[in-house]
Amino acid sequence: MIKICKSISKNKWFQNSITIAILVAGVLVGIATYSEFSEKHKAILEVLNQIILGVFIIEIVVKIIAEGKKPWLYFTDGWNIFDFIIVAAAFLPFGGSSIAILRLLRLLRVLKLIKALPKLQMLVGALLKSIPSMGYVSILLMLLFYIYAVAGVFFFSENDPIHFQDLQRSMLSLFRIVTLEDWTDIMYINMFGCENYGYDGNMNLCINSQSSLALSVTYFVSFVLIGTMIFLNLFIGVIMNGMDEAKNEMLLESQVKSREKDTSIEDVESKISELQKLLELYKIQQKR
Repeated sequence: MIKICKSISKNKWFQNSITIAILVAGVLVGIATYSEFSEKHKAILEVLNQIILGVFIIEIVVKIIAEGKKPWLYFTDGWNIFDFIIVAAAFLPFGGSSIAILRLLRLLRVLKLIKALPKLQMLVGALLKSIPSMGYVSILLMLLFYIYAVAGVFFFSENDPIHFQDLQRSMLSLFRIVTLEDWTDIMYINMFGCENYGYDGNMNLCINSQSSLALSVTYFVSFVLIGTMIFLNLFIGVIMNGMDEAKNEMLLESQVKSREKDTSIEDVESKISELQKLLELYKIQQKR
């Protein structure tokens, strides 16, 4: 039984079947967003969901049995734990207002596709490895935001209270600027003064219009250059470094597996040769 489950779990058709089941599960979740269609074909969709759940249960059972006398080894892989949680959550008593949670859990089945495709798994691994380094880059970015937000309140709060009245509004405006979402409009308001640009329909807020051409250009252009160009490249560099590490780990794992296969083949060949020698000796003794 253990050998059968091992061969099934490593078989390509089994893995491809799981991938197809994940794709079908994703389609079923998408269909559920069309309320009229899903209500009309509720019975069929529910049967299909139960079949998909059954496929996922079979996958877990086969992989646990394949571990032999050490079934707990199945839970040493983080992706296996993720699969188990998603399947186990389907048996929780959802109903009424909690039906949205059940739909969300069904949606999470689509994430099983990451495990099914090794390249996607490598990308996710690279992102997870990059999180610590990205944290330090994020701290630097927050310091930049804080410095520019405080300076923005000092420089532009009287002229542009919509965007720079207080620290929190200033931070939100800088987030808009760093995403390059109409950032030039905010710059023009402070370049030409609120009474000349950007405050149409909000003139009651434009109490003290002040134009500051050189200061506005210096402030906004420098923030865009530092926040968008430099820090974006830092994030990309960190992620690329994480991808290189993930690739190296995958190569090492494949090399270890290939060596294990080679050693197992050598062991089998040596045992066969020993058996042949024993058979020859037995035949010689029989002739005597």
